[in-house]
Amino acid sequence: MINEKRLLNEANSYFLNKEYDKALFLYSQLSSLFSTKKEYKVYAIFCDIASEDEQKALTLYDYFSAASLEDMEAAISYVEEVVNAYDGDIDKMMEMLKDITETGVDSLDAIKYDDFKKLVDSRGSFRVAFEDIMFSTKVAIESKEDFFDFVSKLIDNGFNTTAYSYLDGFNEYFTYDKEIEELYKKLEEKKIANNHK
Repeated sequence: MINEKRLLNEANSYFLNKEYDKALFLYSQLSSLFSTKKEYKVYAIFCDIASEDEQKALTLYDYFSAASLEDMEAAISYVEEVVNAYDGDIDKMMEMLKDITETGVDSLDAIKYDDFKKLVDSRGSFRVAFEDIMFSTKVAIESKEDFFDFVSKLIDNGFNTTAYSYLDGFNEYFTYDKEIEELYKKLEEKKIANNHK
């Protein structure tokens, strides 16, 4: 008998280790064996996106992993919208970006962390604000305190892969920093907790 959870964990490990071919094979197996579960097809799509834009795939995976714990159907629907927009549906992409432009973000390339915090206030939650910008805008961090605050909030809201990317990207600047170590520890604890759900 096939252990569905173990197979999914193995596929996710391959994906996070950037072994997309192996992950795709296992997601396809899961999709075939458990055809009523749409999420396995979604995970397979992430592998396909990774071949063109790895960062988009990892961010999308991160979002989906967090959002699906709260509402699987809504998470699947959101990912399908993003994928359709990603596939060239300009109207849909513009509609998704409309909220961002209405909040006064001048540039879709980067947003200062102070401006991002205002966006969080206007949207009512860190998760919603980050979802608004995660595919189009980078958050420009200008201080160590902002960096730690931002990464900590990413972890608290389930954007673990994105948090790892930020930590790994800035690790050389903060080598052996106690707060960096604490954030890595927090991520590992969250990963262990998610694996036992």
